[in-house]
Amino acid sequence: MYKLLALDMDGTLLNENKTISKENFQAIQNAKERGVKVVLATGRPLKGIEKYLNQLNLITENDYAVAFNGAVIQNTKTGKILSKTLMTMDDVKYLYSLSKKLNVNIHISTPTSCITPKLNKYTEHEAAINGLDIELLNFDDVNPNTTVIKVMFIDDETLLDNAIKQLPDEVYSKYTVVRSAPFFLEFINNSANKGVGVDILAKNLGIKREEVICMGDAGNDIHMIKYAGLGVAMGNAFPEIKEIADYVTKTNEENGVAHVINKFILEDKVC
Repeated sequence: MYKLLALDMDGTLLNENKTISKENFQAIQNAKERGVKVVLATGRPLKGIEKYLNQLNLITENDYAVAFNGAVIQNTKTGKILSKTLMTMDDVKYLYSLSKKLNVNIHISTPTSCITPKLNKYTEHEAAINGLDIELLNFDDVNPNTTVIKVMFIDDETLLDNAIKQLPDEVYSKYTVVRSAPFFLEFINNSANKGVGVDILAKNLGIKREEVICMGDAGNDIHMIKYAGLGVAMGNAFPEIKEIADYVTKTNEENGVAHVINKFILEDKVC
């Protein structure tokens, strides 16, 4: 029996209008009634998913979220941090220098803001969907005590494609590098990822790995899909996600989350 369902947000639980369908909503409520712990596992900060947590009734002292691609795990009601893995200002300086060599835009993600030396539409998009402030600031002037959770290269898909090809090998040993969207390349502490985040939470809740379902669609979901007892790729997932998944469900426009809940949790063999 599956006891924990970890859901990516964008491209998975949410449709293209960034809303939760009534089918997905009802399936999640049914899963909760069966005693399944439903957890949102996202690249977003907690602030960026609060309205969805409220909508799904996932804000209690027993509810948690895996945020910032696993770098932060916290209680959704109290905000208490279960686990937090940060970046350093040395990381920021290193990645900033690299971004300039590769000619891509960059910003720092803190719990409440995006800090960037150059305003761009991709930072504006990230800030808008998550309710974050934008701080336009030269990285040399960033307060050294700033809480840096992740660093993002944010730019046109083609520019990021080219940048990825030129990343030095040492980047992959220094950081967890994930592509969460065609225009987002994210760098977090190399000991953090969604798989680690879900694992920490599952152990805290006394849930075994084989009792966990993880669902996602993009590069930042790879670790948790590999970790899960049942790793599920969305029908709209990147090809490399489908390759490593145990099961490929319907797309986020076709209520793929509800399909998995019905099939594997509620044992309603609706296809």
